[in-house]
Formats: sequence, C-alpha cells, structure tokens
Amino acid sequence: MDELGQPIPAVAVTGLFKVFGKRPKEAVRRLRTGVAREDLGALGTAAVIDASFSVKPGEIFVVMGLSGSGKSTLIRTLNGLNESSAGSIRVFGTEVVGLGARELRELRQQRVSMVFQHFALLPHRTVLDNAAYALEVQGVALAERHDRARRVIERVGLSGWEDHLPGELSGGMRQRVGLARALTADTDILLMDEAFSALDPLIRREMQEQLVELQQELGKTIIFITHDLNEAMFLGDRIAVMRDGRIVQVGTPNDILTDPANDYVAQFVQDVDRARVLTAGDVMEPPRAVVPATAGPRAALRIMRDLQTSACFVTSGRRLVGVVRDSDMLRQVREGEAGHMRLVRKAPAVVSPGDFLAELFELAAENSLPVAVVDEDGRFVGVIPRVTLLASLANVSTHTSEIDIVEPAATISPAIITETLRETEAQMLTPLEGDAR
Repeated sequence: MDELGQPIPAVAVTGLFKVFGKRPKEAVRRLRTGVAREDLGALGTAAVIDASFSVKPGEIFVVMGLSGSGKSTLIRTLNGLNESSAGSIRVFGTEVVGLGARELRELRQQRVSMVFQHFALLPHRTVLDNAAYALEVQGVALAERHDRARRVIERVGLSGWEDHLPGELSGGMRQRVGLARALTADTDILLMDEAFSALDPLIRREMQEQLVELQQELGKTIIFITHDLNEAMFLGDRIAVMRDGRIVQVGTPNDILTDPANDYVAQFVQDVDRARVLTAGDVMEPPRAVVPATAGPRAALRIMRDLQTSACFVTSGRRLVGVVRDSDMLRQVREGEAGHMRLVRKAPAVVSPGDFLAELFELAAENSLPVAVVDEDGRFVGVIPRVTLLASLANVSTHTSEIDIVEPAATISPAIITETLRETEAQMLTPLEGDAR
C-alpha cells in the first residue's frame, strides 16, 4: 500500500517518451511543445510519445495497435531493453528509469520476465532445460530448478516432452515452452510481445484460453502486446489503444467497444466479434414481469394482463424460483384455488452475468421467454429478450419497452383473463383474500 492506503500498481508509467536518434532530449522537448512526430526531422524518430497508464496487480493489460504504433517499443522500455528518453516507469513502486546494468538484470530475474513472438528458445537445450534456464541464471541448484520446471511444464500441457529439443516441437508447443520458461522464473510480471501471432488460428485460440486459465490460477500480472483486436478483447481486463506512438484510449473491452474515444478507435473496433466480447451483464435489462412466490394466481394473471404477456417470472426474495403461464394460472383460478400458486415451472433459460453473448443464441432461439440472468449468489438480476440480444450485436439501443417478456402471441388473450378475474371476484365476498397484492 502507498502512503494513502491505496494498492501500489504493478506498473505505473507516467509521461514516457522513446525517441530513436542522435538528439532524443531535444526531440522530447519539441514534442512537448506540440510539434508533430513527422516534423522532428533529423532530431530522431519518436516511437512512444507521452504515454501514461497503470497496471493493477493480477491484471491482464493489453496494448493494442497497428504495426508502427509503438506498442513493441513501449513494452521493451518497461524492463529496460529500450532505454526511455523521458518519463517514469515504476514497477511495484521502484523506479526503473536510470537503473544500472546490474539492477536491470536483477529486475528481469526477479520481477519482470518476457515471452517473445518467435519463442527465443535455446535450440540445443531440451524442453526441461529451456524452461529452467531463468532459474539457472539465478543460481538455483540443478535439482530444484528441474523440479520447478517440471511442475510448470505440466501446467502448460507439455508433460512427456521434457527431454525433446525445440526443433522436434510444433510452433504451438515451442510457444508453450517459452511460456513455461517465463512462469518458471516466478516473476511478478509477464511481458508478452505478440506472443501468439506466429501461431495457426486454432492453436492461437488454445494458447489464449490457456493463458487466461494460468493467470486465474497463478495471479500473475500480464502486459500483452497484440495487433489483433479479437485477441485483445478476449484476453484483456483493460486495453490501451496506441496510434502513432500515443495512447489514445485506455478502458475495458466493453468501454473500447461501446464508447470509443475517437473515430480511429471506432473504425478499429467496427469489425470485432461483439458476441465474444459483450456479456449477459453488459446488455441485460431489469426484469419487470415478476411476481412473488407468495402471491396468488390472480395476482400473476393481473401482471400478465397489464404487460400483455403470457408468462412471468416467480421470485422468492431476490431469488428466481421459476415461471408461471397464463393458462396454468387461469385454470387454478377457475378451479377456485385462491391460495399460493402451483404449477410453477422451471425457468427454461438461465445464465450468469459473465456469460458471453455467443453462448446465449441457442438458449434464446429455443425458448420464447427472455433469458434470465442470475448472479453467483442466486439473485435474479436481469433478463435478455431476443430483441435486446440482437440489438446489442448491431450496436443499437438495447432498450425494448416496458415489457420484458416477448412471445409470438399470448396463449390466452388479456380480455379473457380480465373477464375471468371479474367472474371469480364477483363470486367472493373478499375476492383477493390470501393473495399478495
């Protein structure tokens, strides 16, 4: 914690510049006065311009941009592979800018490890020795480093390949070795520079999924560089978008997708697969066609009549119990049952707020009721009508109407429900006694 009691960021970057050339200090001075990057001339080439961001411990922070945007240069300044021209880089509160060669080696051995795009394995060493290499550099004894490396190799799915050489492995397997080497070092932070871009699409997706699983298991802080928007959206807890050396927006995948900071970001994200970025919690609406489990059938019928729907959800407290249909409630009223509802059916489609929209299409297609959203504590927190699901994919308003249950047609018309309610109420001196209003 800092002096204000706030968690210390894993990485905090403030006003960072990187200029390649003979006069970087002068180039930085001019950039700060508003000179455009292309007008620096012989002063140098500005790869990173006034970058500021922070990364929380245990976060996957993705830096995304096209080729030439400065993202790879940026990540290499974080561990001193590129010397910064100006600004501050703090790793868990320790200033990196200005560290000597020995301190930088210690930083890379103990705090920050890196996974490269083209694997960077030692070709004449086995998988086991490649994975254990960082520990060898640290001076860890042979038996211990092999033991630790074997455990990580198993985690990344390479058990049985310990004695093979990199040349005997597929591209995806070699990248797993690179990841194992970084994890075996047991540093707090992993820097991953286009780590999966050389892989085939199917293997790339497998590696992305495995990285997320490992991060959740180990709690590492990961800074991931990519030019692939879908990869960024899948991996990132937050994303920084770079253009021409500058960070133009930092936000969650949902922020970037639904509220782009400028036209450049909007064009960048226009072709993203929204169904694999947005979740049920992002698009759900408040449930309105809801009746308490303690209410009677006539109370349920009134709600269905008023909302002109043929079913409504049943809750106990804030928990979802199921659904009731107008035909069932009407039969119960006609049979003279004025007590609690029976014939409560199981809700046909229930998801959690974190489920991606891609997982909801089949549920929405197979059921006439909206998809119900229930949180990890079992509370009924929202619904997703089909129209809302489709509108969210088209990036239009997800507001439907006051009615949150949409069916092709009510199985029983509101007029019949109204007439039945009048008939039953006329036969009873206290027509709603026992029913919750």
